[in-house]
Amino acid sequence: MSTCFPKKDTWHSNTNLRKERKLIYYTGRVSSPRNYCTGRVKVSCWNCKQPLDKTPAFFCMSFCEQNVSRDHLQKRYLQLQRSLHPDNFSRKSVREQEYSEIQSALVNKAYTTLLKPLSRGLYMLELKGMHIEEGTDSGADSEFLMELMEINEALDEAQTPEEANKIGRDTKGKLTDLTKEIDDALLKGELQTAKALLAQMKYYANIEEKVKEKLSEFM
Repeated sequence: MSTCFPKKDTWHSNTNLRKERKLIYYTGRVSSPRNYCTGRVKVSCWNCKQPLDKTPAFFCMSFCEQNVSRDHLQKRYLQLQRSLHPDNFSRKSVREQEYSEIQSALVNKAYTTLLKPLSRGLYMLELKGMHIEEGTDSGADSEFLMELMEINEALDEAQTPEEANKIGRDTKGKLTDLTKEIDDALLKGELQTAKALLAQMKYYANIEEKVKEKLSEFM
């Protein structure tokens, strides 16, 4: 018995996952990234020809929700991988093995992206057609930039692990608050607000990494 996958021409042909922008594959073609995970697309299985709108395919909206708990996300990830892992298809056809490998890798990429608040927020924003440019945010408030400068200076001058850890705890608190604010803004459709908050989150995430580097110097 073969496993149901959408027909080959409905799958993205580029397997270079580092360039893949569409993290979640649903079934069928869509016209733009923002249409991903918004609903079912009628398509038949390449093997048995059965409509997949009657036999649910692997990817459903529950894996695309922005405001989802870490435990729920991990549970859904494990469910998908138990179904898609290449080891399960070692005795299947070459086509099924290929589909399994591609989709298993995409699930890994999606899970990694959705697990972290920053990458999840940026991705959800991209689904709406909005992007945050790399480099200094020219629209950032001068007071906010001054605060970041002071934090960075304090971290550079930290003489003990305790001092660095204090900055790390404060930064983590900021990131927690921003995560909630961003999720709320996205749920309300306030995209410009979400974009501005995500730009701030990028700065604090950078400080968080610098704290880790600073603590490694004391080891």
